[in-house]
Amino acid sequence: MNKMKDKWTLYSERWLQVSILGYMIKWIILGSAVGVLIGTASAFFLTSLSKVTDLRLQNPWLLFLLPLGGALVSFLYLKVGKNSSKGNNLIIEQVHQDNDVIPLRMAPLVLFGTLITHLFGGSAGREGTAVQMGGSLADWLGRLLKVNSIDRKLLLICGISGGFGSIFGTPLAGAIFGLEVLAIGLIRHEALFPAFVASFVGNLVTTSFWKVEHIHYHIGTVPALSVLVLLKVILASVLFGFASLFFSELTHFLKKTYTRLFKNPMVKSAVGGCVVIILVYVIGSREYLGLGTNLIADSFEDGLLSPFAFLWKLLFTSLTLGAGFQGGEVTPLFAIGASLGNMLAHFLGLYAPFLAALGFIAVFCGAANTPIACFIMGIELFGSSGAIYMFIACLISYLISGHTGIYTSQQIGIPKMRMGKFTEGMTLAEAKEQRTRTRNRRKMNE
Repeated sequence: MNKMKDKWTLYSERWLQVSILGYMIKWIILGSAVGVLIGTASAFFLTSLSKVTDLRLQNPWLLFLLPLGGALVSFLYLKVGKNSSKGNNLIIEQVHQDNDVIPLRMAPLVLFGTLITHLFGGSAGREGTAVQMGGSLADWLGRLLKVNSIDRKLLLICGISGGFGSIFGTPLAGAIFGLEVLAIGLIRHEALFPAFVASFVGNLVTTSFWKVEHIHYHIGTVPALSVLVLLKVILASVLFGFASLFFSELTHFLKKTYTRLFKNPMVKSAVGGCVVIILVYVIGSREYLGLGTNLIADSFEDGLLSPFAFLWKLLFTSLTLGAGFQGGEVTPLFAIGASLGNMLAHFLGLYAPFLAALGFIAVFCGAANTPIACFIMGIELFGSSGAIYMFIACLISYLISGHTGIYTSQQIGIPKMRMGKFTEGMTLAEAKEQRTRTRNRRKMNE
């Protein structure tokens, strides 16, 4: 065995292509293994999510159990979750630091917690669940195979990419998302091949083997390129960026406020559930609960939605996640962006499905700081006819949102602009603390 290993090492040193071939075979096997695991988990999750959503719609009284459901999930995380409560941020941290274990229990915990959230009417998404399941299963596989530190990080990236690609049916965007979400301005190209394999196989397992279908929306007629249309798209993209910024900041603010007011996480989630119920009856509508796919579907019609639909969905989602309920942010961000695009289309004189598609990807882009992944997602979901507009929307929203985002452990590799002082490797949470200290010093000097 040692002789074979020595020979392989010798050949690898002599011929680079031999080393590359070995690398590709290795990560086709490992990436595929992660893809099979997370593709199966995503299929089960999506099927279960559809069933609990139908159950909630058929039984409106389930909404009144939202505080109890939130308290139950918080109790489970408190007793057995350990560091699982960090969610997506734990996985991002471990890709950078490699100093903690991502427990296998994270997968069933976040799966159960998200299903409870949607069963009882919380406004949340599904991406966070898929990414956490992917990271947990990938880390478990790494421990089983006793991989080294470098391979462990690559496996975690595979988990992120496989989870994202399989849950949304976008394997190319999933591959890039796993690389781009780790640090602003930097992409680890060494992980590109493993991430693609995991995302491609994960999506293939979900859709082809388990026969789970993804929802598709149509961009419709794309306007011809002109100065006027370009100016209108730029204006809308600026507003998409501000929507991303507002969502991220409000969600983080509510998380801190709930935690400061209610030290017991079970009480915090129960109170948060009560707030959501009260808001439902204040506005007299339940259409802002759940994933928001109903809102997305309506946004891709040419009719005008409520002008404040995007704002209500944003508020419901921030209140739900801020109180500690499980679930992701991405699908609600799709709904926020699509409904905002629908509203702006009627003010700007553009085709509603077209601007809804731009908002769909751009608001998520600004919140996640992943412009390339979101642009590719737009191509996968809506085709290439509006590619130039999609790229502009993602780019502007990405810049407008600044150094904020939904993932506080995301690092600033290369700043978006050379303004402000950022230490290499600083996280978004640390950047926010720095901005707060700077503002406080200025106030004191004044």
